[in-house]
Amino acid sequence: MYSSAYVWAKVLSHIEERLGSVTVSAWFDDAEVVELNEEHLILYSSSDFRRDIIRRRCTDYIQDALKEIFHSDAKLIVFGDEELAAHKSKGKANTSMDFNPQFNFDNFVVGPSNRFAHGAAIAVSKTPGQVYNPLFLYGPPGVGKTHLLYAIANGIRKTNPEANIVYIKGDQFTNELIAAIQSGRNIEFRNKYREADLFLIDDIQFIAGKESTQEEFFHTFNKLYEEHKQIVMTSDRKPSDMLTLEDRLKTRFEWGLLADIQPPDYETRMAILKNKAKSLGLNLDDDVCNYIAINVTNNVRQIEGTVKKILAYRDLNDMPLDLANISRAIDDMFKVEGNALPTPSLIISQVCKFYSIDEAVLRGSQKSKGIAEARQISMYLIRKLTNLSLPDIGKEFGKDHSTVLYNIRKVEMALKKGDSTLQNNIRDITANINSCL
Repeated sequence: MYSSAYVWAKVLSHIEERLGSVTVSAWFDDAEVVELNEEHLILYSSSDFRRDIIRRRCTDYIQDALKEIFHSDAKLIVFGDEELAAHKSKGKANTSMDFNPQFNFDNFVVGPSNRFAHGAAIAVSKTPGQVYNPLFLYGPPGVGKTHLLYAIANGIRKTNPEANIVYIKGDQFTNELIAAIQSGRNIEFRNKYREADLFLIDDIQFIAGKESTQEEFFHTFNKLYEEHKQIVMTSDRKPSDMLTLEDRLKTRFEWGLLADIQPPDYETRMAILKNKAKSLGLNLDDDVCNYIAINVTNNVRQIEGTVKKILAYRDLNDMPLDLANISRAIDDMFKVEGNALPTPSLIISQVCKFYSIDEAVLRGSQKSKGIAEARQISMYLIRKLTNLSLPDIGKEFGKDHSTVLYNIRKVEMALKKGDSTLQNNIRDITANINSCL
């Protein structure tokens, strides 16, 4: 279950990528979440001008973000003072978002690449805490790990509506811990997770290398495990491949069952494609499905994105969905293996996630040890993984090319001297970057 603060932070970040931080700050500076559920997101703003801007110019952005990030069809409502007062008089607001019921076991397409993980997930949903505890699902992005995570939650919620189900992403667990320490709310933070009946954590790899986070998670894991509460984790790699994850956590993650999910084979891709097309009211010929299944091979998410683009193509162009038209419409979505390069923004965002710092801080001038190291690694990886020149890299940080060169050489010298911690950090960050491509 997502907290309203987490959802709103993700939505704002999504909008910033499209409108810029200055615009978002100007329009949403006083915006507060009043209520959040599967039906609507209610915001409050005291400014008539800002409310008007949000309604007229930002509704689509916000609803698109909810749809893309959380698979939610929640509609935006914006309150002023009078609406807020009337709403409060009706009672307590709902400030969480349940798991999308569309993610269940019935609509999960099973094939050789995911059959084992699917069976394990069903077993866990039927007898939580009794078999396969913890359940650790791993595989590349977009292959259905989160779908199974939500399906487990929805399955348990159906049989036990009162179950305390807690969901969090690995990087958000770190962010909440930092906020709890800063505000002196450690006990509240611990109770939130340690009193769960079902604890779901997505992208657990992001806690690797963070000492305080790993310490807190270690004790949370132990308490839940000892009380036979179900723990389910997802990751882009198995525990033994997380080089900066503490050994005591690796061992515990392997106590239950490790189940990998690989990209779907041709037959499974065809089945996923036809199911998605049917759910959207599309009737695709076999030659069209075959063309897509042969060319779109990376993951389920890319297949679903392709079908959605075809739907938009049909609605906007009013042309037959034959092979010639569809090939023109979706050819730009085909990614040749090995040709995709990460953007500087992606590299910087992954470094910031790893070190739990703001991008604005990383791009700034603070020189504390942790921030300086993160900045140096960012420059080093941009130089290594992209085609950008030193001056172009400097523009990302407001630095000249000589400063960039100095920072890159510091990293290279440390690596040559055998700095194992730095080597492991760079490997883990690089793996996180590659998993996003």
